[in-house]
Amino acid sequence: MTFLYQEKPTLIPMEIITSSSNGFRNDGNPDKGQQDTEKVKSQSQKNGPVQTDQNGPCVPPIHPERLKDFVEDEYLKGNLTTWEMKISGNPEQPLKDAAEPVPVKVRKQSVRPKNEFLRFEDISAAAFKIQSGIQKTPCMYSRISKAYGVDLYLKKEYLQYTGSVKERGVLYLLTSLHQDQQRKGVIVATDSNFAMAVAFQAAELQIPVFVIMSAGTYPSRVKMCRDYGAMVILFGPTARDAQSHARRLAQENGYLYIEEEDSAGYLAGLGTVGLEIYEQVSNLDTVIFPAGGHCGLLAGSAAALKHLNPKITVIGVESEKFPIVQQALKTGRCSTEHDYLTHPLYGELGGLSFGANTLKLTKKLIDQIISVREEDMLLSMLRLLECERVTADAEGAMGLAAIISGALPELKGKRVAVVVCSGNLPLPLLRHCLDRALVLDHRVCKFSVVLPDFPGEITKLLEAIGREEVRVLDMQKENTFLSNELFTLEVTCLVETRDKSHSLQLRTALAEKYSTLKWIEQ
Repeated sequence: MTFLYQEKPTLIPMEIITSSSNGFRNDGNPDKGQQDTEKVKSQSQKNGPVQTDQNGPCVPPIHPERLKDFVEDEYLKGNLTTWEMKISGNPEQPLKDAAEPVPVKVRKQSVRPKNEFLRFEDISAAAFKIQSGIQKTPCMYSRISKAYGVDLYLKKEYLQYTGSVKERGVLYLLTSLHQDQQRKGVIVATDSNFAMAVAFQAAELQIPVFVIMSAGTYPSRVKMCRDYGAMVILFGPTARDAQSHARRLAQENGYLYIEEEDSAGYLAGLGTVGLEIYEQVSNLDTVIFPAGGHCGLLAGSAAALKHLNPKITVIGVESEKFPIVQQALKTGRCSTEHDYLTHPLYGELGGLSFGANTLKLTKKLIDQIISVREEDMLLSMLRLLECERVTADAEGAMGLAAIISGALPELKGKRVAVVVCSGNLPLPLLRHCLDRALVLDHRVCKFSVVLPDFPGEITKLLEAIGREEVRVLDMQKENTFLSNELFTLEVTCLVETRDKSHSLQLRTALAEKYSTLKWIEQ
């Protein structure tokens, strides 16, 4: 049975009814009025306050304190407060002991704070709620361990269906929405891993989902979101244009505009990674997470790990180019310098994903924040592809980059878990990153030699390269636009070697044979 209490009491006490009527009805007949008054009194004594023509239908008053005995849920709906109660027996029978009407307290519309501080209980609840909708990814010993002297375990979050850890937080957010909002749908404006996670999980929950992307988005990402079941709209040249359009559509159509934020619900979903790592690897010394502009994974997982074992060291890693977390910790506030900034390698930077809640957790729980060079991240991507067959993106490779760079020598011989959080790299960008990484690893070299323009000279050069067991990738010759003497040509070679020592061996051999050798440095 549901009772509605309005802001203004609808029940009129009996003494007011009897005194204001004066024994008369509207037709001025005192006899009938007196009879009606006596009838009202008798009915009041039997059943409590009665319904009046002025008030319309009303229910027996119940003192709010008595609701504690029956209450199941409490909802706020504008100026009406609804209590849902289970009452044994006949629901039509009026409740006894409810003779006196009590004015209803005025309740203001309450909104749950967006940045409610994260608790371990929130993470445990999220783990239970999303267990059937996400993969429990493995945390496995890596072959990379021997090269760096660390017992390295990789938490392979790129194995999620959309290739990103963001699914955990997104699924918990979507399942927490009210059913009315789920029916209306959600809208997101980004081309990041977050958008793909929203597209897939919303479609799985049969929630209408709209993704607004800028015109410069990689076609593969547009196709992927459409395949997941989202309605994808390309709008405007920049990410800011797409976001403005999404907000306008949300307001006009009743969609819920979702963006990556640092609410307790989203962080709790991401924090389930920390729970799984603790279960999967015993006697852990350190866990390394990517940080940067989207460091909800770092903050949420640290809350879980530090609660379970405060002795575990938690380290965050961010790009040397964009030290957003370190700047925020120094100034004590989240900078808006990088809001709406999109980088080809790192995606969107800043924004609501690094807010007050994340800053508090980071300051309280994270033991160390370090920055790594872009070159180290590219080498990390190369190592993951060669040793683990993982096409990690920059965010996914950032944790391993901290070990490759040599910035953490204190981890030698310790058990370390590194979270590879995502593996969504568009193919054109992947090719470019790997080519650059091979150059940084001294496995692709480029040099030029000036030769006499006579038959057989190029053959001799190729023979010299072949003797060093080097593979020629490309060769170009130029004999017109030269500043050298006449009847010479310049040959430029792109070659592949095994490693840095092999490249040095080739360079030494060619320098002895050709005085005009010019080694093109990185």
